[in-house]
Amino acid sequence: MRRDAAWNPPAAVAPKRRFGAPRRRKAGATDIFHQHNKTDNCIDWPRFNANFSGVRIISSIATMQPLAQKWRRTGKRIGFVPTMGCLHAGHLSLVREARKRVGKSGKVVVSIYVNPTQFGPKEDFSKYPRDLKCDLRLCREAGVDVVFTPGDAEMYPGGICSRRCESADEPRFDKRGYSTYVVEENLSRTMEGASRPTHFRGVTTIVAKLFNIVLPDVAVFGAKDWQQAAIIKRMTADLNFPVNIIVGPTLRERDGLAMSSRNKYLDGDLRRQATVLWRAIQTARTAVKRSKAVPAVKLKANLKKLIESEPAARLDYVEFFEPDTLSPMSRVTLGTHMSLAVFVGKTRLIDNGRL
Repeated sequence: MRRDAAWNPPAAVAPKRRFGAPRRRKAGATDIFHQHNKTDNCIDWPRFNANFSGVRIISSIATMQPLAQKWRRTGKRIGFVPTMGCLHAGHLSLVREARKRVGKSGKVVVSIYVNPTQFGPKEDFSKYPRDLKCDLRLCREAGVDVVFTPGDAEMYPGGICSRRCESADEPRFDKRGYSTYVVEENLSRTMEGASRPTHFRGVTTIVAKLFNIVLPDVAVFGAKDWQQAAIIKRMTADLNFPVNIIVGPTLRERDGLAMSSRNKYLDGDLRRQATVLWRAIQTARTAVKRSKAVPAVKLKANLKKLIESEPAARLDYVEFFEPDTLSPMSRVTLGTHMSLAVFVGKTRLIDNGRL
């Protein structure tokens, strides 16, 4: 079966039931594998004799782009949620927002693609959590119309270079292969851009390509990646993409930890220690409410001490800035935005919040 075909297999003709044999399921009923995936709590994907309506899986640009063009010609609005998969409740909230924006008659597309160009050579590209079966189930249940699942050869024709590059400054592509990038040169210099020098080049390039393939009217991003959302907004405006960028709120676990696919890396006590990011944001909010204006240098030092009081936590950065321009603030006041990145064991987590 082609992956870009809707998963609606024809119903087989059922043989007559023998006397005393168990009654067969009615047509359209779902036959689920009995085994559960202990890692992610997701039920394995239904058997092929299930009758599905809805989600279509597309892996080629040659199928996705003409379909999007057809939708636009017929006046259907397209909502788009780009992801790297391993979906959680935060992603699904973005899907709901996309549906709200385009309505019942519109189309919602979710892309699932772990983009190699936004990972540094010593980062977690090969280990990044992947669970396509669970992702497809969640998308189907959320009413997604199309899941776009391209591969590297589709997105970067000509091939990308080996992952044996020694530093983030080295060329990431074979000279004979893909060589065109989209680079935002202002907002991407600080925070994640400083810690991960090639990260945003990969992000803006892949999002621009996806915009040209999916042709959305609306694209929804999460506020947990605040700097990324600001950069995508700037790129969209600067390059005149006719796309309305929506930023959905960060969803959190009950203990305040921001939902993230990388939370799956956190074993044992590391999961508890990871809540220090949320505690740091709350501490900064309390400090600003009490003093109205706090020197950024002093507050950074206090937060570093708080964060590194956890034995496995190491601060990468904490910054205070104007939320739209990302301009750094020397004095932290109400309305200032805060972002931080922290290593908890070997896992690097980010978070942010308005003070």
